[in-house]
Amino acid sequence: MKIIYQHLPTVEIAGRKLVGRVLFGLLVLLSAAVGAAAGLILVYSTDLPQVEALERYRPSSVTELYDDHGRVIGNFALQRRVIATYDDYPPVLRDALTSIEDKDFYKHSGINLWRIAGAAYRDIESGGKVQGASTLTMQLARNLFLSPDRSFYRKMQESLLAIQIERRFTKPQIFTLYANQIFLGHGAYGFEAASEYYFSKPARQLKLEEAALLAGLPKAPQYYSPIMHPERAIKRRNLVLNAMLEDGKITAVQATDAKSKPIALNVQKDQNVLAPHYVEEIRRYLDAKYGADQVLEGGLRVYTSLDLDLQKAANHAVLDGLAAYERRHGWRGKLLNVIAEGQKLDKYQDPDWDEDAEVNSYTHALVVQVSPTGATIRFGQHTATLSPADIAWTKLKLPAIFRVGDIVYVKVLSLDPSAKSRVSLEEDSGTEGALVAIDNATGEIKAMVGGRDFNLSKFNRAAQALRQVGSSFKPYVYTAAIDQGASPDDTILDAPVIFQTASGPYLPHNYDDKFEGTITLRRALAQSRNIPALKLADRIGIKTVIDYAHRFGVTANIPTYLPVALGSAEITPLEQTSAFTVFPNDGVRVAPRYIIKVTDYEGRILEEDYSDIKDVVSSRTARIMTSMLREVVLHGTAMAAAKMPYPLAGKTGTTNDFTDAWFVGFSPSLTCGVWIGYDEKRSLGDKETGSRAALPIWMQFMTAALVGKDPGEFQPAPAPQGSAVARKVDTPDIAPGDGEGH
Repeated sequence: MKIIYQHLPTVEIAGRKLVGRVLFGLLVLLSAAVGAAAGLILVYSTDLPQVEALERYRPSSVTELYDDHGRVIGNFALQRRVIATYDDYPPVLRDALTSIEDKDFYKHSGINLWRIAGAAYRDIESGGKVQGASTLTMQLARNLFLSPDRSFYRKMQESLLAIQIERRFTKPQIFTLYANQIFLGHGAYGFEAASEYYFSKPARQLKLEEAALLAGLPKAPQYYSPIMHPERAIKRRNLVLNAMLEDGKITAVQATDAKSKPIALNVQKDQNVLAPHYVEEIRRYLDAKYGADQVLEGGLRVYTSLDLDLQKAANHAVLDGLAAYERRHGWRGKLLNVIAEGQKLDKYQDPDWDEDAEVNSYTHALVVQVSPTGATIRFGQHTATLSPADIAWTKLKLPAIFRVGDIVYVKVLSLDPSAKSRVSLEEDSGTEGALVAIDNATGEIKAMVGGRDFNLSKFNRAAQALRQVGSSFKPYVYTAAIDQGASPDDTILDAPVIFQTASGPYLPHNYDDKFEGTITLRRALAQSRNIPALKLADRIGIKTVIDYAHRFGVTANIPTYLPVALGSAEITPLEQTSAFTVFPNDGVRVAPRYIIKVTDYEGRILEEDYSDIKDVVSSRTARIMTSMLREVVLHGTAMAAAKMPYPLAGKTGTTNDFTDAWFVGFSPSLTCGVWIGYDEKRSLGDKETGSRAALPIWMQFMTAALVGKDPGEFQPAPAPQGSAVARKVDTPDIAPGDGEGH
């Protein structure tokens, strides 16, 4: 048998060998690539954060303070953030954001390879680093877990994290995490906080042009800031609208209409400025109890006793009262000049201008031009002209008062964005004021003013300043007498008396240096006669009087010498006001309180503050004292308030040399205390008594606080029972010191 061998062509054999070698090489390369990729993944996943933490993750959020009607009065935060749900973000905002930042967000698995390839090509071509290819998920991974540098190493980690996030969370969850986390300029984190900051409304109410504006901010919040750079913001907004049009999210008509709209911001005011001293008191308390981290990042909800409407009335009353005082004492000048300080007019920004001016508010303004017929001033975005008539109260001419560059203090009378506003010239000589208003029945602090300007001084004169209370201390003297059996109709001799002291004879006198002879206790208190108060205190014992003051809630250490009866004791306005609530409250003291309730972010109650109640005096004594203090308003030193159509009572107070002026008074439902003075021991000026300096502020506030409300009625005083106290007060004991009150 003959076997015939058929030989293949040499070329065909060689080709097959080449194909085999190529395939083998490709397999080797593929194996190497897979190995390299696995190695890279192993390297880049080393120390990679665990995305499981996102299931428990909650970004830091704002601690908010609410008034007694649920209105926000302040907040504490490292980052201004309000946590929202997916449904809180309207479709128009979701569409705007995905169109400009990540068109395929709802389709990809965390990374977009085509975008990465395109961005990488552009970066290689330009010699830069990989950038501009991040999806929303990658941005979220970077913001939560990674550094902001743009290295290849970080980009790989970002991609790996994005893939893990996509595997564990739904698209709505990822979008919500991103939308709550991203920084959008001016301290706002997340689109809910940004919507409230830029437009003063929740995100769900955003219009198309507003949503597009916000969606354009993540790229560069400061560069595209609609506040600082409105032209750039408009261009960026229109770019977002074009992207939405290309994606079919909006029609051409909608895009054209939105592009034609100007930027209409309604920047949220800083709520902390309405009651800054009150808010600061709460911050100090929360810091001490919960720690600064929890307060600044934990998103606490603090429900306070403050009434925002009453607080606004208190602010106006104190500033108006200080302005009236300043005008009574004439122009004193001594204006700060920014040019003399080496500053330029066009660069100057006053701290007052951080907040928009409001009608009836007070602000500092810059003089930019002066002529015999007027001085042009600037405050924030507003201008106004002070005419000779506006400064008539100074009795000086314009060029004698102002120089270009001076900082003047004015009250805003009207605001007109398209024309000059109207202001009145005022003065700030350094006088300060404090006001506290407390609900009698609950002890809740409804309003608190701690000073003229929180920006200049954060010292809370309402809660921290120990000041001599003058004759507003006398009610403790009369309360002790009434409690021991005296009657308001008992008589006492208002006549010269000498008290022998260790340093020599003490000859006290009345405010008017006159004596009324035999008068009733009721009249003695109403007219704030010093001699009767000293005689009563001497007879009862000054230690007993001080004990009564402590029972009323006064915690200050009061020296045991007789002139304390005239008000040399130093007490804070808060304690003095709280003490007076005992009278209309039938002898019961309810401790003052700021906070009603505190909850955590999830709504769990962390604390509830219940009223601390204590019996101080009998209801009989309290009602008699209320009737006597009512006489102060009807026929005494506070008679200016008698014209008010409400049942009111109270007591004026003036210290030696007119350094402190007080009025503490009450209606059946509300007690308010007002103090006026300088921080240093300095006279307010001759005749600046409590009735002249403090009472008008009290009247303005109480008028606003009681208008339209049922004021109630005081409980009637019981019939007099006779007395053995007042008839025996003409024999003085030895007592040191001096004092005077009004």
